[in-house]
Amino acid sequence: MKCRFCDTLLHDVFLDLGSAPPSNAFLSTADLSATELHFPLHLYTCTDCHLVQVDEVQKHDALFSSDYVYFSSYSRTWLAHAERYVSRAVERLNLGSHHLVMEIASNDGYLLQYVKARGIPCIGIEPTASTAATARDRGIETLEQFFGEHVARNFATTRRQASLVIANNVLAHVPDLNDFVAGLGAVLAPEGVITVEFPHLLQLVAQRQFDTVYHEHFSYFSFHTAQRVFASHGLRIWDVEELSTHGGSLRLWACHANATHRETPAVAALLAKEAAAGMLDMSYYHGFQSLADAIKNDFLAFLIDCKRNGKQVVGYGAAAKGNTLLNYAGVRPDLLGYVVDASPHKQGRHLPGSRIPVVVEARIRESRPDFVVILPWNLREEITAQLAYIREWGGQFVTTIPQLVVS
Repeated sequence: MKCRFCDTLLHDVFLDLGSAPPSNAFLSTADLSATELHFPLHLYTCTDCHLVQVDEVQKHDALFSSDYVYFSSYSRTWLAHAERYVSRAVERLNLGSHHLVMEIASNDGYLLQYVKARGIPCIGIEPTASTAATARDRGIETLEQFFGEHVARNFATTRRQASLVIANNVLAHVPDLNDFVAGLGAVLAPEGVITVEFPHLLQLVAQRQFDTVYHEHFSYFSFHTAQRVFASHGLRIWDVEELSTHGGSLRLWACHANATHRETPAVAALLAKEAAAGMLDMSYYHGFQSLADAIKNDFLAFLIDCKRNGKQVVGYGAAAKGNTLLNYAGVRPDLLGYVVDASPHKQGRHLPGSRIPVVVEARIRESRPDFVVILPWNLREEITAQLAYIREWGGQFVTTIPQLVVS
């Protein structure tokens, strides 16, 4: 296997989670009697550019199929984040009705709905039919295709270039990284701006967020690696923000190398922060396996102890990160009876691998569990507020990252 950015041969293992099914390959009742495919989930660190990455053991068009079940609009926290971003970007870049905003991996229109509401022309690029259809129902033009340099050049030639290109939580999802970033530059107007959000590798390591590893995430970025990738395609990062989303993310503001946007002090400051943390040295990327194993073992011990003592444990949030944790720990319905999720696209199905049923929230009031494990720990505040009523019967919440906490 070679690095998907710089072609260096990969041999340094960052994390080995064994094998698992794709994290969003939810099962219908009929699927339970069929063989479920598992794929290796091994991460490597490039010794040259320090990109942490998984091999493309399953093709991206199979991972992001027409039956894709992740719809962004079912998280109030994420909707609020998107609305705040649109407000800031429009003001900062002075966007108006004569500009074009393009979002890559626009999902169900969760973000572009706020751009459209401001009267700014916008278009989404989204390969999954299920989410693209929902976006169109909102009146948002959506092209149902995977984004890359060919698509970008064709759009720029037949339509026009975009003043703002948004790529939230998609950079990690593309197997051909160079093709994708080249596409960002091809579709961008001369003085246009690209904003990209992705989980920060620094926070993944510091907060032991091994459950954010799954097949859909092909790459895991530090800022210095992302800067190197963008620079190789004639793009300059002129500002960067550290965000709290997804356990700690970065938002890059980029432009063509010769554009007039002035670099902010935040760029040099974050590069220095990463260097001080040791991210430019390969020793930084060693030892993460033991941290992941400790979390897995503590969680499994907790579930077994609850089982022995007759305590009922259920989950909330049928998130991809939860599936990574459950499958690595070997958890099945005997230890975690069910998982609640707000999305009707997941309800009535079963989690991949663990085959735990996904149900509606009413089940919590009916069964009155002793513990609710919050699998999408990044939404802890939203979920604990929503389920505060479990305190009525002495119920408690459980999170596992960065360590097991019962509260």
